[in-house]
Amino acid sequence: MNLQTTGKPVAVVGSGVIGRSWAVVFLRAGCPTALFDTDRAQLERASDWIRSHELEGREHLRVGDSLADAMKGAVYVQECGPEQLPVKQKLFADLDRVASPDSILASSTSAFDMTEIARDVRHPGRCIVAHPVNPPHIVPVVEVLGGERTDPAVVAATREFLHAVGQVPVLLRKHIHGFLLNRLQFALVREAVHLLKSGVTDLDAIDTVVREGLGLRWALLGPFAVADTNSDGGARTYFGGHEEWIMNLMNQLGPTPDFDKALIEGIGQALDAARGETPREDVRAWRDRMVVEIRRLKAENPLRKTQEQPL
Repeated sequence: MNLQTTGKPVAVVGSGVIGRSWAVVFLRAGCPTALFDTDRAQLERASDWIRSHELEGREHLRVGDSLADAMKGAVYVQECGPEQLPVKQKLFADLDRVASPDSILASSTSAFDMTEIARDVRHPGRCIVAHPVNPPHIVPVVEVLGGERTDPAVVAATREFLHAVGQVPVLLRKHIHGFLLNRLQFALVREAVHLLKSGVTDLDAIDTVVREGLGLRWALLGPFAVADTNSDGGARTYFGGHEEWIMNLMNQLGPTPDFDKALIEGIGQALDAARGETPREDVRAWRDRMVVEIRRLKAENPLRKTQEQPL
Protein backbone atom coordinates (compact mmCIF):
# COMPACT_ATOMS: atom_id res chain seq x y z
CA MET A 1 0.00 0.00 0.00
CA ASN A 2 1.59 3.26 -1.15
CA LEU A 3 0.01 6.69 -0.72
CA GLN A 4 3.24 8.63 -0.85
CA THR A 5 2.29 10.40 -4.07
CA THR A 6 -0.05 13.32 -3.47
CA GLY A 7 -2.86 14.17 -5.85
CA LYS A 8 -4.90 11.11 -4.97
CA PRO A 9 -8.55 11.61 -3.92
CA VAL A 10 -9.30 11.79 -0.21
CA ALA A 11 -12.41 12.31 1.90
CA VAL A 12 -13.00 14.19 5.14
CA VAL A 13 -15.97 13.16 7.26
CA GLY A 14 -17.04 15.86 9.70
CA SER A 15 -16.80 19.55 8.80
CA GLY A 16 -16.15 21.24 12.15
CA VAL A 17 -13.00 23.14 13.07
CA ILE A 18 -10.76 20.08 12.60
CA GLY A 19 -12.49 18.68 9.52
CA ARG A 20 -12.41 21.92 7.54
CA SER A 21 -8.75 22.40 8.48
CA TRP A 22 -7.86 18.87 7.32
CA ALA A 23 -9.56 19.65 4.00
CA VAL A 24 -7.21 22.62 3.54
CA VAL A 25 -4.22 20.36 4.26
CA PHE A 26 -5.23 17.92 1.53
CA LEU A 27 -6.32 20.51 -1.04
CA ARG A 28 -3.11 22.47 -0.54
CA ALA A 29 -1.17 19.27 -1.29
CA GLY A 30 -3.06 18.75 -4.54
CA CYS A 31 -5.49 16.06 -3.39
CA PRO A 32 -9.07 16.26 -4.74
CA THR A 33 -11.04 16.31 -1.49
CA ALA A 34 -14.62 15.35 -0.73
CA LEU A 35 -16.15 16.80 2.44
CA PHE A 36 -19.20 15.34 4.16
CA ASP A 37 -21.25 16.11 7.25
CA THR A 38 -24.75 15.14 8.31
CA ASP A 39 -25.23 18.73 9.46
CA ARG A 40 -25.82 20.42 6.10
CA ALA A 41 -25.69 23.95 7.50
CA GLN A 42 -22.29 23.30 9.07
CA LEU A 43 -21.13 21.66 5.85
CA GLU A 44 -22.04 24.78 3.87
CA ARG A 45 -20.27 27.03 6.37
CA ALA A 46 -17.16 24.85 6.20
CA SER A 47 -17.23 24.85 2.41
CA ASP A 48 -17.47 28.64 2.32
CA TRP A 49 -14.64 28.92 4.86
CA ILE A 50 -12.38 26.64 2.82
CA ARG A 51 -13.10 28.44 -0.46
CA SER A 52 -12.37 31.78 1.21
CA HIS A 53 -8.73 30.73 1.62
CA GLU A 54 -6.21 31.74 -1.01
CA LEU A 55 -4.85 28.30 -1.77
CA GLU A 56 -4.14 26.38 -4.92
CA GLY A 57 -6.44 23.43 -5.39
CA ARG A 58 -9.49 24.82 -3.60
CA GLU A 59 -11.44 24.28 -6.81
CA HIS A 60 -10.97 20.56 -6.21
CA LEU A 61 -13.16 20.62 -3.11
CA ARG A 62 -16.29 18.53 -3.51
CA VAL A 63 -19.21 18.45 -1.08
CA GLY A 64 -20.57 14.93 -0.73
CA ASP A 65 -24.31 14.39 -0.98
CA SER A 66 -24.05 11.33 1.25
CA LEU A 67 -21.42 9.34 3.08
CA ALA A 68 -21.23 6.85 0.23
CA ASP A 69 -20.96 9.67 -2.31
CA ALA A 70 -18.06 11.27 -0.41
CA MET A 71 -16.23 7.93 -0.32
CA LYS A 72 -16.21 7.48 -4.11
CA GLY A 73 -12.63 7.10 -5.26
CA ALA A 74 -11.12 8.10 -1.91
CA VAL A 75 -7.91 6.27 -1.06
CA TYR A 76 -7.61 7.96 2.34
CA VAL A 77 -10.44 8.99 4.67
CA GLN A 78 -10.01 11.34 7.64
CA GLU A 79 -12.81 10.99 10.21
CA CYS A 80 -13.49 14.12 12.26
CA GLY A 81 -16.74 13.29 14.04
CA PRO A 82 -17.72 14.01 17.65
CA GLU A 83 -15.35 12.81 20.36
CA GLN A 84 -17.75 10.14 21.66
CA LEU A 85 -16.72 6.50 21.43
CA PRO A 86 -20.15 5.05 20.45
CA VAL A 87 -20.48 7.67 17.70
CA LYS A 88 -17.05 6.86 16.31
CA GLN A 89 -17.69 3.11 16.50
CA LYS A 90 -20.87 3.46 14.44
CA LEU A 91 -19.25 5.88 12.02
CA PHE A 92 -16.30 3.56 11.41
CA ALA A 93 -18.64 0.63 10.85
CA ASP A 94 -20.45 2.76 8.24
CA LEU A 95 -17.20 3.91 6.66
CA ASP A 96 -15.91 0.36 6.46
CA ARG A 97 -19.11 -0.65 4.68
CA VAL A 98 -19.14 2.10 2.00
CA ALA A 99 -15.46 2.98 1.44
CA SER A 100 -13.37 1.35 -1.25
CA PRO A 101 -11.75 -1.91 -0.05
CA ASP A 102 -8.23 -0.43 -0.25
CA SER A 103 -9.04 2.90 1.45
CA ILE A 104 -7.27 3.80 4.68
CA LEU A 105 -9.69 4.91 7.41
CA ALA A 106 -8.05 7.38 9.80
CA SER A 107 -9.57 8.97 12.90
CA SER A 108 -8.82 12.41 14.33
CA THR A 109 -9.76 11.14 17.80
CA SER A 110 -8.04 12.99 20.64
CA ALA A 111 -7.94 10.08 23.07
CA PHE A 112 -9.61 6.82 22.05
CA ASP A 113 -7.94 3.52 21.18
CA MET A 114 -8.41 2.42 17.57
CA THR A 115 -8.85 -1.13 18.87
CA GLU A 116 -12.10 0.05 20.48
CA ILE A 117 -13.15 2.36 17.65
CA ALA A 118 -12.76 -0.44 15.08
CA ARG A 119 -14.48 -3.02 17.30
CA ASP A 120 -17.41 -3.56 14.91
CA VAL A 121 -15.73 -3.15 11.52
CA ARG A 122 -15.19 -6.03 9.15
CA HIS A 123 -11.77 -4.82 7.97
CA PRO A 124 -9.96 -3.41 11.03
CA GLY A 125 -6.57 -3.78 9.38
CA ARG A 126 -7.06 -0.50 7.50
CA CYS A 127 -8.19 1.56 10.52
CA ILE A 128 -5.73 3.92 12.21
CA VAL A 129 -5.53 6.98 14.47
CA ALA A 130 -4.14 10.16 12.90
CA HIS A 131 -4.62 12.72 15.66
CA PRO A 132 -3.78 16.28 14.57
CA VAL A 133 -2.95 19.42 16.47
CA ASN A 134 -5.65 22.08 16.18
CA PRO A 135 -5.66 23.45 13.49
CA PRO A 136 -3.77 20.92 11.32
CA HIS A 137 -3.40 23.27 8.34
CA ILE A 138 -1.32 25.57 10.60
CA VAL A 139 0.32 23.16 13.09
CA PRO A 140 1.80 20.11 11.33
CA VAL A 141 2.27 17.41 14.00
CA VAL A 142 0.03 14.34 13.68
CA GLU A 143 0.11 11.47 16.19
CA VAL A 144 -0.15 8.12 14.37
CA LEU A 145 -1.17 4.93 16.13
CA GLY A 146 -2.70 1.69 14.94
CA GLY A 147 -5.02 -0.57 16.86
CA GLU A 148 -4.27 -4.15 17.83
CA ARG A 149 -5.57 -5.35 14.46
CA THR A 150 -4.18 -2.58 12.25
CA ASP A 151 -1.98 -3.80 9.39
CA PRO A 152 1.62 -2.54 9.87
CA ALA A 153 1.64 -1.68 6.16
CA VAL A 154 -1.23 0.75 6.81
CA VAL A 155 0.75 2.42 9.59
CA ALA A 156 3.72 2.88 7.26
CA ALA A 157 1.57 4.11 4.36
CA THR A 158 -0.25 6.58 6.59
CA ARG A 159 3.00 8.08 7.86
CA GLU A 160 4.32 8.38 4.31
CA PHE A 161 1.12 9.98 3.06
CA LEU A 162 0.89 12.49 5.92
CA HIS A 163 4.51 13.46 5.37
CA ALA A 164 3.82 13.89 1.65
CA VAL A 165 0.92 16.30 2.30
CA GLY A 166 3.10 18.49 4.51
CA GLN A 167 2.42 17.17 8.00
CA VAL A 168 4.88 15.86 10.60
CA PRO A 169 3.74 12.36 11.66
CA VAL A 170 4.86 11.05 15.06
CA LEU A 171 4.55 7.32 15.71
CA LEU A 172 3.25 5.99 19.04
CA ARG A 173 4.27 2.46 19.93
CA LYS A 174 1.21 1.76 22.06
CA HIS A 175 -2.05 3.38 23.08
CA ILE A 176 -2.32 5.64 26.08
CA HIS A 177 -5.39 7.75 26.78
CA GLY A 178 -4.94 11.22 25.27
CA PHE A 179 -1.77 10.25 23.35
CA LEU A 180 1.33 12.45 23.73
CA LEU A 181 0.17 15.97 23.04
CA ASN A 182 -2.92 16.01 25.22
CA ARG A 183 -1.16 14.32 28.12
CA LEU A 184 1.65 16.88 28.03
CA GLN A 185 -0.81 19.72 27.50
CA PHE A 186 -3.13 18.76 30.33
CA ALA A 187 -0.28 18.06 32.72
CA LEU A 188 0.47 21.78 32.43
CA VAL A 189 -3.21 22.75 32.54
CA ARG A 190 -3.73 20.65 35.67
CA GLU A 191 -0.95 22.47 37.51
CA ALA A 192 -2.12 25.83 36.14
CA VAL A 193 -5.61 25.25 37.56
CA HIS A 194 -4.13 24.10 40.88
CA LEU A 195 -2.07 27.29 41.14
CA LEU A 196 -5.13 29.35 40.27
CA LYS A 197 -7.47 27.62 42.73
CA SER A 198 -4.94 27.68 45.57
CA GLY A 199 -4.51 31.43 45.24
CA VAL A 200 -0.81 31.41 44.32
CA THR A 201 -1.42 33.84 41.46
CA ASP A 202 -3.99 34.86 38.84
CA LEU A 203 -4.80 33.63 35.35
CA ASP A 204 -2.93 36.43 33.58
CA ALA A 205 0.32 35.66 35.44
CA ILE A 206 0.09 31.97 34.52
CA ASP A 207 -0.56 32.72 30.85
CA THR A 208 2.25 35.29 30.85
CA VAL A 209 4.80 32.83 32.26
CA VAL A 210 3.97 30.35 29.50
CA ARG A 211 3.57 32.93 26.71
CA GLU A 212 6.67 35.01 27.51
CA GLY A 213 8.78 32.28 29.11
CA LEU A 214 8.30 28.55 28.63
CA GLY A 215 6.50 28.88 25.31
CA LEU A 216 9.32 30.82 23.68
CA ARG A 217 11.80 28.01 24.35
CA TRP A 218 9.33 25.23 23.61
CA ALA A 219 8.57 26.73 20.18
CA LEU A 220 12.16 25.85 19.28
CA LEU A 221 13.13 22.85 21.42
CA GLY A 222 11.28 20.16 23.32
CA PRO A 223 11.52 19.80 27.12
CA PHE A 224 14.49 17.44 27.08
CA ALA A 225 16.41 19.49 24.53
CA VAL A 226 15.67 22.67 26.54
CA ALA A 227 17.17 20.97 29.61
CA ASP A 228 20.22 20.07 27.55
CA THR A 229 20.78 23.74 26.65
CA ASN A 230 20.11 25.09 30.16
CA SER A 231 23.46 23.91 31.50
CA ASP A 232 26.99 23.96 30.13
CA GLY A 233 27.16 20.27 30.95
CA GLY A 234 23.88 19.55 29.22
CA ALA A 235 21.02 17.48 30.61
CA ARG A 236 23.41 15.44 32.77
CA THR A 237 24.30 18.43 34.91
CA TYR A 238 20.92 20.16 34.57
CA PHE A 239 19.17 17.16 36.13
CA GLY A 240 22.15 15.54 37.83
CA GLY A 241 23.00 16.94 41.24
CA HIS A 242 19.55 18.49 41.55
CA GLU A 243 17.56 15.31 41.91
CA GLU A 244 16.32 16.05 45.43
CA TRP A 245 14.71 19.45 44.81
CA ILE A 246 13.36 18.32 41.43
CA MET A 247 11.69 15.31 43.06
CA ASN A 248 10.39 17.48 45.90
CA LEU A 249 8.87 19.86 43.37
CA MET A 250 7.33 17.08 41.31
CA ASN A 251 5.85 15.49 44.42
CA GLN A 252 4.25 18.81 45.37
CA LEU A 253 2.49 19.32 42.06
CA GLY A 254 -1.23 19.79 42.56
CA PRO A 255 -3.86 17.04 42.49
CA THR A 256 -6.28 16.68 39.60
CA PRO A 257 -8.71 19.59 40.02
CA ASP A 258 -12.47 19.38 39.99
CA PHE A 259 -13.55 21.16 36.82
CA ASP A 260 -16.82 22.46 38.21
CA LYS A 261 -19.01 25.03 36.48
CA ALA A 262 -17.90 27.85 38.78
CA LEU A 263 -14.24 27.24 37.94
CA ILE A 264 -14.88 27.10 34.20
CA GLU A 265 -17.01 30.25 34.33
CA GLY A 266 -14.31 32.04 36.33
CA ILE A 267 -11.69 31.10 33.74
CA GLY A 268 -14.00 32.26 30.98
CA GLN A 269 -14.62 35.62 32.63
CA ALA A 270 -10.91 36.20 33.19
CA LEU A 271 -10.16 35.43 29.56
CA ASP A 272 -12.99 37.68 28.37
CA ALA A 273 -11.51 40.52 30.42
CA ALA A 274 -8.00 39.86 29.09
CA ARG A 275 -9.25 39.79 25.50
CA GLY A 276 -11.22 43.00 25.95
CA GLU A 277 -12.99 44.19 22.81
CA THR A 278 -10.99 41.92 20.52
CA PRO A 279 -13.22 39.16 19.06
CA ARG A 280 -12.09 35.62 19.74
CA GLU A 281 -12.02 34.98 15.99
CA ASP A 282 -9.45 37.77 15.60
CA VAL A 283 -7.28 36.25 18.32
CA ARG A 284 -7.46 32.88 16.57
CA ALA A 285 -6.53 34.43 13.21
CA TRP A 286 -3.61 36.29 14.83
CA ARG A 287 -2.44 33.08 16.50
CA ASP A 288 -2.50 31.24 13.17
CA ARG A 289 -0.57 33.98 11.37
CA MET A 290 2.08 34.06 14.08
CA VAL A 291 2.49 30.27 14.08
CA VAL A 292 3.04 30.42 10.31
CA GLU A 293 5.66 33.12 10.86
CA ILE A 294 7.41 31.09 13.57
CA ARG A 295 7.49 28.06 11.28
CA ARG A 296 8.89 30.22 8.46
CA LEU A 297 11.64 31.58 10.72
CA LYS A 298 12.56 28.10 11.90
CA ALA A 299 12.71 26.83 8.32
CA GLU A 300 14.90 29.74 7.23
CA ASN A 301 17.19 29.41 10.26
CA PRO A 302 17.73 25.68 10.82
CA LEU A 303 19.85 24.49 13.71
CA ARG A 304 21.67 22.18 11.34
CA LYS A 305 22.55 22.80 7.71
CA THR A 306 21.67 19.21 6.80
CA GLN A 307 18.36 17.50 6.26
CA GLU A 308 18.38 16.03 9.77
CA GLN A 309 15.36 16.55 11.97
CA PRO A 310 15.75 19.31 14.60
CA LEU A 311 15.99 18.38 18.27
